[in-house]
Amino acid sequence: MHALTLPAPSHYDEMLLPSGAIRPHYQPFANWLHAQTPEALAKKRAEADLLFHKVGITFAVYGDEAGAERLIPFDTVPRIVPASEWQMLEAGLRQRVSALNRFLWDIYHDHEIIKAGLVPAEQVFANAQYQPAMQGLDLPHGIYAHITGVDLIRHADGGYYVLEDNLRVPSGVSYMLENRKMMMRLFPELFAQYPVAPVAHYPTLLLNTLRHASVADSPTVVVLTPGPFNSAYFEHAFLAQQMGVELVEGQDLFVKDDYLYMRTTVGPRRVDVIYRRIDDAFLDPLAFRADSMLGVPGLLSVYKQGNLILANAIGTGVADDKSIYPYVPEMIRFYLGEEPILHNVPTWQCRKPAELDHVLTHMAELVVKEVHGAGGYGMLVGPASTTAEVEDFRLRVRANPANYIAQPTLCLSSCPTFVESGIAPRHIDLRPFVLTGRETTMVAGGLTRVALKAGSLVVNSSQGGGTKDTWVLEA
Repeated sequence: MHALTLPAPSHYDEMLLPSGAIRPHYQPFANWLHAQTPEALAKKRAEADLLFHKVGITFAVYGDEAGAERLIPFDTVPRIVPASEWQMLEAGLRQRVSALNRFLWDIYHDHEIIKAGLVPAEQVFANAQYQPAMQGLDLPHGIYAHITGVDLIRHADGGYYVLEDNLRVPSGVSYMLENRKMMMRLFPELFAQYPVAPVAHYPTLLLNTLRHASVADSPTVVVLTPGPFNSAYFEHAFLAQQMGVELVEGQDLFVKDDYLYMRTTVGPRRVDVIYRRIDDAFLDPLAFRADSMLGVPGLLSVYKQGNLILANAIGTGVADDKSIYPYVPEMIRFYLGEEPILHNVPTWQCRKPAELDHVLTHMAELVVKEVHGAGGYGMLVGPASTTAEVEDFRLRVRANPANYIAQPTLCLSSCPTFVESGIAPRHIDLRPFVLTGRETTMVAGGLTRVALKAGSLVVNSSQGGGTKDTWVLEA
């Protein structure tokens, strides 16, 4: 018998009420868990590790001296989301991604939101992610972000908040898919007790989104990867295989007569759509970084002539920059005439003198992030840092205020998680993936990331975080 002996939570716990009682939607799982022996569960977790190793689901950590690829730890306690909660989240995600796509079209065309004084011009045009080459370029259907990953957290008040938007090359969906396959293989009996919404059709939805982005009758789609040394290479290969399309590197492609072609064993084949997992700067050495060996010379010219679709579009990074994030609620009101369904986390912009003073004074209480940072790098979690670390970061912020934003230290919700001592609460977030094509679609679920260190709020895989399966219950 595996009894749940967790203390009553001091924050929002996905499984436990403040009294320590089980939330109704977790009760069948709790009953099942109570009937399991620790030995049987340990055996299942070991089986999961072995299977992930066999499949090759790894994540390379940059800066790791050994250069080794690591498994992303997988936890077998699922995150369960009631149908009513998901309906609200889905509506909020559709709304938010729609506004972000409208914003991207606007900043590369009419600049209406800037003229209205809602977003400062320098925040857009001086942004490192802004691409002048995109100005005035009309993209099919006005879509810039075909694939968006939105990071959500649940605060102590029980409400969901958007922590950040990922519109450049959002990653992690392969782990969402593999986690579900693993849970169904290890614990099929649980799926007989729960009406869990499927996620396995995501690759089909993704392929349809990419095909519909093109005006070609039968478009050829490829996945462009930087190569096997990239930390997310497993995902690039996985998605190409699942969609039944070619995985290519820059050296496999070439430009001829204003079109892009792929080298194949039976001769050149025209490419219409690239799902690219390479940052803007490396796409075309003739237009961006001249030293890039990852891109294709002349690719931008083909793109600007309308003979190629890039998903996501060049220049989408402006909208997922942390200095633009505070303006998303205003974008929703301005473009859609609606109130935001999902709320932002309150944010101080250090480029503003009054807000900088507040951040410098209260840094030990705040989370401070680089505006272009990702993967848990370039950030300070004040309450978890030493006095020396806070002081060092204070000097960095003071030297370049515009490069930083700050937010209150939110208490991310927790979910019971297997740790060495048994089962204990660990903090989690959620990244659903939104696809924008002929229509906006998403699978009911996402990647739940878990901070495996006790008390840690950093869930990123590169910082030692793990993942859970996310079960959205069907109504």
